Amino acid sequence: MTVLAQTLLSLADVYKREDGSGGIADIIEIMNQANTPAKDVLWLPANKGTTHMTTIRTGLPAASWGELYSGVAQSKSTTQQVEDVTGFVETSCSVDERLLELYGDDGAALRRSEAMPHIETMMQECATSLFYHSHATDAKKPTGLSARMGELANSGAGNQIVDAGGTGSDNMSIWFVTWGADAVHGIYPKNTKAGLQQTDRGSQRVLDASGNPYYVKEEDFKWHIGWCLRDYRRVSRIANIDVSELAAGNVDLYKWMRKAYYKLHGRRVGKVDNQAGMGRTMIYCNRDALEVLDALGTNSGASDNFARLRTTEIQGEEITTYRGMPLRETDALVNTEARIV
Repeated sequence: MTVLAQTLLSLADVYKREDGSGGIADIIEIMNQANTPAKDVLWLPANKGTTHMTTIRTGLPAASWGELYSGVAQSKSTTQQVEDVTGFVETSCSVDERLLELYGDDGAALRRSEAMPHIETMMQECATSLFYHSHATDAKKPTGLSARMGELANSGAGNQIVDAGGTGSDNMSIWFVTWGADAVHGIYPKNTKAGLQQTDRGSQRVLDASGNPYYVKEEDFKWHIGWCLRDYRRVSRIANIDVSELAAGNVDLYKWMRKAYYKLHGRRVGKVDNQAGMGRTMIYCNRDALEVLDALGTNSGASDNFARLRTTEIQGEEITTYRGMPLRETDALVNTEARIV
C-alpha cells in the first residue's frame, strides 16, 4: 500500500509547531493547490547559519577473505564534505486603500485573492530552484538537482541519469526523488522559520508613475530555502526526453521509467510498515509527460501486463502512483531543456 504519511516533518507540521500570526491557514491551502514539490519536502535547519555542511560517503571499505595465522587487510571508507547554501526569494503585494473601502467587509477577501498569485509564483520559483538553479552561475540562488546531475557518467551522480536519447533543445526530464534526512531535503537558515513567511506591513504611502502619493495596504512574502543532496543514489533522472517525439508517440516512456526505477537506491524502502524514517520517494514530471504516461497505460491492449499508473485515494487525496511511488505534476519542469551528455 502506498503511504504518504507525514511521519517526517513536513512544512505544514512546522507551521503547526511555530507561533504564527494570521494567514498561515491560507498559505497552506494555496500551497496544496499549487503544482509544486513543496508539500513533499523534508525541511531541516542549516547547521552553519545560512549554509549546511554534510559529509557524503563516496566509497565503501574493502573486505577480504582471511585464513588462519594471517592478518586482516586494513581499509576505510571514503567521504567528501559538501557545503550547501541558502537563498531567499521574496515578493510584495499592494492594494489601493480606496479599493478596499469600496469592498467594505469583503476587503480582507480581496487582499487574499491578490496575495494568492504572489504565493503561487513563489511556490513555482521554489520548485524551479529545486530542479534548475545553480549557486555557481548565480550567487543569490541555491543549487538544485540539475546542477549536480547534469552530465552522463558511469559512476557517481552521473550514473543516476537515464539518457532517453533526445537531441536539440526541446527535451524534458522526469525525476525520482527520495525525501529524507539521509537522501534529499530542504534547508533553511538557522534561527529562522521554515517555509513561506507572510508579513502584513499595514498602510503604506507610495507614489504613482507621476510621482503623486496615495496609500495602499501592503504585505510581504519571503522564503529562505536551500537544497541538500545527501545521497545521490536516492535520486534518478530521466533526461533527454524529446518532447516532439514524445508527442508523436515515438518514445517508450515506460521503458525509461523502468530504468530510472532500478537505478534508485532503496527503492522499496518505506513500502512496508511505513518505514518513512528511510525516506519517501516521489516522481516529478510536467503535465505533458503525465498525459503520455496516462495514455500509454489507458490505451494498451488487453494482453499487455506492464506496470501501469494506478490511481487511488490516500488520506482523502487522489494519488496516481507508478510502482507504488506517487507521481507529482509540476509546472516547474520545462520542455526546453538542452541535451545533456
